[in-house]
Amino acid sequence: MNEEVVTLAAGADELGVLVGAVGAAGLFSLLIVIVWQGAATWRARMLAAREEQYKELATKYAQLLEDTVVLQRRTAEEQRQTLDELTRTRLSVGSMEKMMREVE
Repeated sequence: MNEEVVTLAAGADELGVLVGAVGAAGLFSLLIVIVWQGAATWRARMLAAREEQYKELATKYAQLLEDTVVLQRRTAEEQRQTLDELTRTRLSVGSMEKMMREVE
C-alpha cells in the first residue's frame, strides 16, 4: 500500500510539473503576444504620424508652388511694363535726336 501512495504521489508530482510547464509556456506566450502587439501599435502610430507629416509637406509644397506661379505672373507683367516704357523712351530719344539734327 505504501508503494501505491508513493506511486500516486510521484504521478501527482509529474502532473504538477506538467501543469507548471504548460502554465509557464502560456504565460510566456501571452507576454510575447503583448509585446508583439505593443510594437505593432507603436509602428502603426509612427506610420500614421509620418503620413501626416507627408500630407503637411505636400500642402506646403502646393502653397509654395501657387505662390511661385503668382510671383512669376507678376514678374512677367512688370517686365512687359518695363519693356513698354523702354520702347517709349527709345522713341522719345529718337525723336529728340532727330529734332537736334534738324536744328543744327
